Amino acid sequence: MGGRVARVARGLLVLGLAAAVPVLLPAAPAAAHNSLTGSDPKNGARVATAPKRIELRFLASPAPATTKITVTGPDNVPATGGAPTFAANRVSVPFTPGAAGLYIVAYRIGSADGHPVSGEVRFTLTTGTAAAPPSTTAVPSGAAPTSAAPGTPAGSPATSAASPAPAADEADDDGGTGWLWAIGAAVVLVALGAGLLLRRRSTRG
Repeated sequence: MGGRVARVARGLLVLGLAAAVPVLLPAAPAAAHNSLTGSDPKNGARVATAPKRIELRFLASPAPATTKITVTGPDNVPATGGAPTFAANRVSVPFTPGAAGLYIVAYRIGSADGHPVSGEVRFTLTTGTAAAPPSTTAVPSGAAPTSAAPGTPAGSPATSAASPAPAADEADDDGGTGWLWAIGAAVVLVALGAGLLLRRRSTRG
């Protein structure tokens, strides 16, 4: 009786081990293969306030030498603000937000089995940074606006409004008046001379 019980017990043990082997064998490679377990922001999230850092969490601690993380925003504009930092199985990168839209966090890490693991985390930023206003050239206060005559190139020296023509006309007018005075004086002298001659002749006669 005791031998039969022992044989049954040994048979059950063998069957248990045989059933457990297929379950235990795949577990070793899976444990050696790293994978993403979570992120902040979460994949597919919509956030109104941009986080200062983006965090990725993995099944095992990633090696810094084989870890590469990039963040790109709308129009493929880079949004990574610095190098990643590592803390156990967590990796975080500074985030530099830009325009509102879809942001893609791409990662590539190594695994204990030597196979790299890559993937993406996507989230949408609903409020972006405001665009810088266009620069304007300040006009000094008190400066009077200058206007140029039509057809005058910008920057050419201003010409005097007064024309030299009136001065020439004035000179001609002065010259004509002087001649008139000279002619009048000559006529007066001739008349005086003629009067003296007539007086002398009349006294002789």
